Amino acid sequence: MITLALPGQVTPRTHRLAVAAWFFLQGLIFASWASRIPTIQQRLGLSEGDLGLLLLAIPLGQLPSLPLTGWLVHQYGSRRTALAGAMIYSSALVGLGWAPSLWLLVPCLVVFGFASNLMNISINTQAVGVEALYPKPIMASFHGMWSLAGFTGAAIGTAMNGFSVLPEFHFLLILALILVGAMLSFNGLLPHSVSEDTAEQPLFVLPDRTLLSLGAIAFCALICEGAMFDWSGVYFKKVVQADKAWVSAGYTAFMSTMALGRFGADWLTARLGARAVIQLSGCLTAVGLLIAVLFPTLGPALLGFMLVGFGTSSVVPLVYSAAGRSTVMSAGMALAAVSTIGFLGFLIGPPIIGLVAGATSLRISFSLIALMGLCVAAVASRARL
Repeated sequence: MITLALPGQVTPRTHRLAVAAWFFLQGLIFASWASRIPTIQQRLGLSEGDLGLLLLAIPLGQLPSLPLTGWLVHQYGSRRTALAGAMIYSSALVGLGWAPSLWLLVPCLVVFGFASNLMNISINTQAVGVEALYPKPIMASFHGMWSLAGFTGAAIGTAMNGFSVLPEFHFLLILALILVGAMLSFNGLLPHSVSEDTAEQPLFVLPDRTLLSLGAIAFCALICEGAMFDWSGVYFKKVVQADKAWVSAGYTAFMSTMALGRFGADWLTARLGARAVIQLSGCLTAVGLLIAVLFPTLGPALLGFMLVGFGTSSVVPLVYSAAGRSTVMSAGMALAAVSTIGFLGFLIGPPIIGLVAGATSLRISFSLIALMGLCVAAVASRARL
């Protein structure tokens, strides 16, 4: 547990633990929403195509927030921006659970998307600053905490589904946990990240070629991640036809191997190099998705989703770590630039799956997403890492 500390008593290890805690809080919020998507879809009577269109509400909030968040982090610091993001993000989650209709759910999703990037970019800026205090890579371990939270949130969601707990009460519990966690760990965050310089920078900054390459890798990888986050439960329900208690099992399997892979990614990267790790990750993602498509029964689908978890585990941490070391702009602005490109994939992936599935089938849409894994490996072979 992270305890409150005076600024003079905070050590690099305390900073690391505090930032890890905030990655966990961020992941818990998102996983809680993702684990209840099938329930909300059923309650509102949405088809796959309807759900795909509904999920477009999140990009409406996320995309405008990306450059704005980079500027806020630069102007006011990542710690204060993270706090604001956490409060809005967790409050919007409760709104998603209580929304009785599409007319109220859509604006809640817009706010949810906006706040997610406030928290995401500010906490990743904190992580870049803490990593600079250490002589070895540690970025993947932070993202491992996000994935561990995803596993935890999925497990809680599975239990809530099993006991037929309504999403609104489930999300109120998560809000309480976020408030407690934020209070206990806030003082351990970096007051001003070493990666946050004081030079004036404009609100909108065009990324250079290196950042564009990193963004392209993130774009392809996050299409795959977005598919797993938003559609794994639906895939197990509609295609695998799993029992009610197993509907969230695919998401849980994916998140568990993603967390495990991220905790080992720093060690693997130090020995193989970032390029080789990203190429291997892309191939594992493609193979895992194809297994789930070709053998849509419980055992093979679980295995496939586990491989996708391993495959997607290290790509985003490595890309963000490289972006945070940019020499042409501050870490917050560089992360915002790469995130703007990468999160386009995260945001358009789920709606595309819904639209393709509505016209054909979920299996065909998942097979198309598998190609993105191969694109990760291809782009990484030419990118500057």
